[in-house]
Amino acid sequence: MRSRNRRLVRTALATVLVAVLGLGTASSAGADDIDDRLAAAKANQQTMQGKRAQLEEDLHETDAKLTQAVLDLDTVEAQLPVAQAELDRANADLEKARRDAAILAGRLQDAQDEVAQVTAQLQAGVGKVDAARADIAQMAREQARGTDGVSALGLVTGAQSTEDFLEQYAVSSSAARSQARTLTALQDAEALARNQEARLAAIRVEIAQLKKAADDNVVVKKAAEAAATAKKAEVKGLIVKQTELKATIEAQKVQTLADIEATKQDLANQESEIKGLIEKQKARDAEIARQREAARKAAEEAAAAAAKSQGGGGSGGGGGGGSGSAGSFLDWPTASHVVTSSYGWRLSPTYGVWMLHAGADFRAGLGTPIRAAQSGEVDESSCSAGPGCNIRINHGSYDGQNVRTRYLHLAVEGRAAVGQWVQQGQVIGYSGGTGRITGPHLHFEVYVNGSSTDPVPWLPR
Repeated sequence: MRSRNRRLVRTALATVLVAVLGLGTASSAGADDIDDRLAAAKANQQTMQGKRAQLEEDLHETDAKLTQAVLDLDTVEAQLPVAQAELDRANADLEKARRDAAILAGRLQDAQDEVAQVTAQLQAGVGKVDAARADIAQMAREQARGTDGVSALGLVTGAQSTEDFLEQYAVSSSAARSQARTLTALQDAEALARNQEARLAAIRVEIAQLKKAADDNVVVKKAAEAAATAKKAEVKGLIVKQTELKATIEAQKVQTLADIEATKQDLANQESEIKGLIEKQKARDAEIARQREAARKAAEEAAAAAAKSQGGGGSGGGGGGGSGSAGSFLDWPTASHVVTSSYGWRLSPTYGVWMLHAGADFRAGLGTPIRAAQSGEVDESSCSAGPGCNIRINHGSYDGQNVRTRYLHLAVEGRAAVGQWVQQGQVIGYSGGTGRITGPHLHFEVYVNGSSTDPVPWLPR
């Protein structure tokens, strides 16, 4: 009875354990939540990977160390939610293995207690069977010796009195009933013993199964512990790396923001300088036109005077002219016609400020020849921190507009010099990876009347 009470208590505790630790529906709900979060984290990681090319383009003219830190941080922040969800999954698997171990231990203890109880009952039953068999054997011996009372024939034919007959008959009936009860007790005891032996065999099979399940669970639990430990270390490492990368980026931001302002100022200076040069050119052109007009008038006056002095004259007529354009005004400055980064304004993902990418970028590995997009005069050839070594060419007027081109991130050696006249397609320098960039390429700019514009529409299709 006491053992049965203990089993009931353990069963109740196991039920409470199932409810508290979330087995059954609660466990499924928790697992579903982890699976949902893991799926969402992986989907977000794929989305971030899809935006990687745009991020690299946004950063391609940023300091190489800072660019790498930003790209690494982007990778870490895509990995971190996935790793955290996988850690939750590993912890959930470990907790389930521990719960299963506790439940298996309880069931195993119950089965072992029942083995002890049934074994005790069997031992007690053996005594009852032996006693019943001894009683039956004794009655058989007494009957064989004729000592168990008066036979039925004697009762009928003997000379005993009626009182003796009735008394002896009662004794005989009582003995028969006693024999029947003894026999029934023996049968019951033997049947109970057989049932208990069968139950004992079944419990022992169950114990063997429970022990195997417990051994298997130990393996599962060890694997879950290893997975949880590894995931915990991974998450911790990612968080440490995230912190370090953020610190690196913050440390670089001040200088890079200053570089961004310098780039804006460089663009403003270029536009201002070009506009100033255009105004000077216009003034020179106006002076040349005035001088030409004065010379023309002087020549006409001299011719008229000469004709008058000769007393006659004649006149003749000339032709006309026209202008036209075959294809685009500019040609490609590189052999590669692949634009890796387009012209336009963009919001920096790192600094949160709008930046103008004032040109188009073309693939150009180190040493790639850079060619003049149109014939003209080199009016600048210099090196500075942001654009690196660069050349600017004045192509004169096209459709009434002044056009200049600029070539950035060239090698120090081999550049065309200021004042040099270059032909369209002539090599004016080589890609050198100079300036604030993450890798070698040509940054190509076009200025129309001193204002920056998209170069691509000016190039052949």
